[in-house]
Amino acid sequence: MSVVTVHRRELMRLVACAFTLPALSRGAQASAYPARPVRLIVGFPAGGPTDLAARIVGQWLSERLGQAFVVENRPGAGSNIGTETVIRSPPDGYTLLLAASANAINAAAYNRLNFNFIEDVAPVAGIMRQPFAMVVNPAVPAASVAEFIAYARHNPRKVAMASAGNGTPHHAFGELFKMMTGLELLHVPYRGEAAALTDLLGRQVQMMFASVSGTIGYVKAGKLTALAVTTATRAPMLPDIAPVGDFVPGFDASAWLGIGAPRSTPKDIIDKLNDEINRCLADPAIEARLSDLGGTALGGSPEEFGRLIADDTKKWARVVTLAGIKID
Repeated sequence: MSVVTVHRRELMRLVACAFTLPALSRGAQASAYPARPVRLIVGFPAGGPTDLAARIVGQWLSERLGQAFVVENRPGAGSNIGTETVIRSPPDGYTLLLAASANAINAAAYNRLNFNFIEDVAPVAGIMRQPFAMVVNPAVPAASVAEFIAYARHNPRKVAMASAGNGTPHHAFGELFKMMTGLELLHVPYRGEAAALTDLLGRQVQMMFASVSGTIGYVKAGKLTALAVTTATRAPMLPDIAPVGDFVPGFDASAWLGIGAPRSTPKDIIDKLNDEINRCLADPAIEARLSDLGGTALGGSPEEFGRLIADDTKKWARVVTLAGIKID
């Protein structure tokens, strides 16, 4: 065998190693992940359905993967503070984001953001979808969406629509309803859903789009009237309440939650997290806990979650623009 042949074979072996080693390195990285605690950043205060959903999934991941998934609340600026914290973190899988439908609305509602949510966040997996309820206080003479539309049409700008704040899903859902019905409702923003519900119960405002989990107790007690749910189908927690779309064809709005990671996070790590989250959501006990929060499990691939984010961002950008919603 000639020296040239030996050198050629050695060269081919080295070239093959050059292509194989990165793949082996990526595989080893994913199999070793996580080697230390993982932060799960939630851009909302502790104690609400969003925070509780993060803790349910975080606990599962901790038990399955053998490392703590620590929920860290970073509220402020409609979840933008927490989102930017994750985006500026190393893309190594050790800082994750509880992504929410608020992120899709914020993309158009905020005048200045230091990031592009779609470009800077890698989708990992959807967690759950949450219907909202269209509720009124008992003083409003309406037992259905059709009756409310007739009442509001005869009282332009006299019916006050509460929200949890400018640019929140509560506000965006209400603006979509106004656009699709042509109603002139007076928007009254509050600092959070609880404050808005307090005034709705006190009859200072007349109606609101609010989370099912936040209103179901009042509805069952007869303190609020649920006229409809915002999803295209009925909500498990309010099975007797029809969708808004039965009265306003095409209306469909829901909040959603999922897990995101900084852009450029290794695909093997994202796939590993996605697999475990889907296992989590398939567990009947987890499904029941999410149902108690007013949600239904989402799951699916990272690509499917990415499409949901993109579609919702486009949808709410149109509503934000036409409604003139702007937050400095």
